[in-house]
This record gives sequence, structure tokens and C-alpha cells, in this order.
Amino acid sequence: MKYKKLGNTDIKVSLICLGTMTWGEQNTEKEGFDQMDLAVDEGVNFFDTAELYSVPPRKETWGVTETIIGNWLNHKKCRDKIIIATKVVGRSGMKWFRNKETRLNKEQINEAINGSLKRLNTDYIDLYQLHWPDRKANFFGKLGYTHQEENDFIDIKTQLEVLADNIKDGKIRYIGLSNETPWGLMKFLSVADKYNLPRIVSVQNPYSLLNRSYEVGMAEISMRENCGLLAYSPLAFGMLTGKYDNGAKPDGARLTIYGDMYTRYTKIKGLRCSERFNDIARRHNLKPSSMALGYVNSKDFLTSNIIGATNLDQLKENINSYKVNLSNDIIDEIEKVHNDDPYPCP
Repeated sequence: MKYKKLGNTDIKVSLICLGTMTWGEQNTEKEGFDQMDLAVDEGVNFFDTAELYSVPPRKETWGVTETIIGNWLNHKKCRDKIIIATKVVGRSGMKWFRNKETRLNKEQINEAINGSLKRLNTDYIDLYQLHWPDRKANFFGKLGYTHQEENDFIDIKTQLEVLADNIKDGKIRYIGLSNETPWGLMKFLSVADKYNLPRIVSVQNPYSLLNRSYEVGMAEISMRENCGLLAYSPLAFGMLTGKYDNGAKPDGARLTIYGDMYTRYTKIKGLRCSERFNDIARRHNLKPSSMALGYVNSKDFLTSNIIGATNLDQLKENINSYKVNLSNDIIDEIEKVHNDDPYPCP
């Protein structure tokens, strides 16, 4: 396994991060245990979860994934060997979390941290992330930005101050953002510098062959501010594995089960481009998933690539993508598809 520094911290995280959002929905606790065992055996030391998980979010299953990880940690007694990242939900309308509108204010961040600590069976969280902004902004693939003046979003200084208090108390070590914009990331960094508050060390945003929007604005910040990308959906919900090519709907696959809910990668452009990318891989004797993950792994602005799987064969194949080195010929063919359709799935 390869390892990279997490921002300006002294932590080294594996290039491959184990994503866990299917545990408690598509995967049982035992299957989650088996995945963690395999990942650790393969050199993975970085797990990512959220109070929201499992996915899709439901009142009956939120927090279940953290509980599964906590039960595994309690059984394995290896907390000091694993870097745990989790997240607090932003403004959502999902009132089952705290019996009110979720907001990134002091009261709710504190409650969320304490809840995650209990479910994870741990005294501290290595990386605590804001799952999405409290303010109104474009994320989760939304286009057509229309500015809305607001006087009610939680001040960024306030958010950083409550996180700073939890760092001081030893409940969290470092902080990150997720589904963030260039303005948001720079604002968090500038406020932290101005008021001597904790700096953001990572950003968890989508990045894949079907969605390279991170390269515009965010990648430069990652490099100049030492605040790397934790890439999620690097296989575009499985579209870049080839299993959905030619209209296939494999039994038990995520988009077979939840296709009506998750259409970000399944519109005409996404289907067309994913099949072109998958064809490149096959012609070069690579599995489509290995090529897609290898491409993400190669980026200098990447800290870790968050991969998920519903079975152990998928998981091992995805973890082993850290060994993939793409030839110049393959890169040239990938860029040709990208130039023909730069942003098929924003």
C-alpha cells in the first residue's frame, strides 16, 4: 500500500480509503466486519463514514454504519492502528437526526460529535468533516448557480470555534470539509488563519473520469494550501466498472436497486462516456474499475481515494488499484474522451 500525509498533520493515510456507506443497508454487520478485515490485511488504515450512513438515508438506519465500525473496533482492539473519518450532516430537512432542522451550530455539532463517539466506540475521531455546507450553495451536482442572499446561515467562524473546542477537549484531532466549493474552502482557510483557529486538512468531494470538476478551482487550492482531496464516487456509482454497459441491470447492484434515486451518472452523457472509458480499459487488458481508480490515484492533489464495495472480490480488486500505472497511450485515449465531453456528470 502507498501512504500520503493528511494535510499539514503528522498522520499518514493509505492511498485507498475504505468507504462504508452500504453497511447496514446493502451489507450486513458481518459483511462489514469481513470488509474491514480484508482492507486492513491489504494495508488500508483509513476508514470513512458519517452519522448519515447507511445510504440511502433513512430514519431507521442513520448511524448504523458507525455502530458497525464501533463494534468491529471493540472486537479487534486496534483503534490506534486505524484512522477514522466521520461527518456531521448539514442543513437537510431530515429532522430525525436531532428532532429539528439540522444545522451546523454549536449545539448540534456538539451533539453530533458525542453521538458519533458513542456509536464508534472510541474516545476520539481522527478527522471530523462537515458533510455539506450550512449555507445555500451548489453541490451534489447542482448546476445553474443563482445567488440567494441569506442572513441565517451559521457563521464560518462559529463553526470553526466549536470544532476548535472539541479539538481542545480531545474529542477530534483534525477537521475537513465535504461537498464544498472553492469559495467555501478558501473562506474556511482564511477565517482559520485570521482568528488562529484549526485549519481544514482535507476536502471530500466527488472525483472520477465522469466528473473532473474538482480540477477547476479546487485542485489548485488543494496543492497551494496543503489541503488534499478525499475523492468519493471514483467509480461513479459503478458506471466505471462496466457492469451497467449496454443497459445491463445486474441483480443486487446499487443502481439496479436505487436507480430512480441516483441519476447523477446515468443520464445519456454519463452512459455514453462510461462505455467509452470502459472500452479503453478492455482494449488495454485492464479491468474498467482498475483503470478508473488508477486514474484518480495518479493525481497530485489527491490524498486518498475512497472506494466501496458490496463483496470481497470487488473490494480486493479496488484496493489493488494502488498498483496500477497507466501508460501514456491510455492517458491520451482518456483525454480524447474528456475533450469530446469535458463534464458529462457534474
